[in-house]
Amino acid sequence: QVQVVESGGDLVQPGGSLRLSCTASGFTFDDYAVGWFRQSPGKKREGIACMIRGGRSAYYGHSVRDRFTISKDDAKNIVYLQMNNLKPEDTAMYYCVAGMDCSGSWCSADLTTGGQGTQVTVSS
Repeated sequence: QVQVVESGGDLVQPGGSLRLSCTASGFTFDDYAVGWFRQSPGKKREGIACMIRGGRSAYYGHSVRDRFTISKDDAKNIVYLQMNNLKPEDTAMYYCVAGMDCSGSWCSADLTTGGQGTQVTVSS
């Protein structure tokens, strides 16, 4: 069964950092494009990062570029989202998805549309 589980969300002060994790079962991340998107109440869903199959390159949304980094550990089959210099507008539920391709910072999400998500709250 294809499944992902996101974790690592927390309450953090502005300027702080967090690392989100996405653990997969039923498939191998290296065989797919993998991405993160976020959703907060009253706002449009935002694709924030996508790494192509094989992990040689990644694309980022304008709002997170130079602050967030997507990476993966093939041995553990985990994808990470390192988030630095967090801002209140980064507050959202974050989801991990996998699919066949990236369209900019959006992952196609053909394989999985995400798990339960992990909540990130940036507030002083």
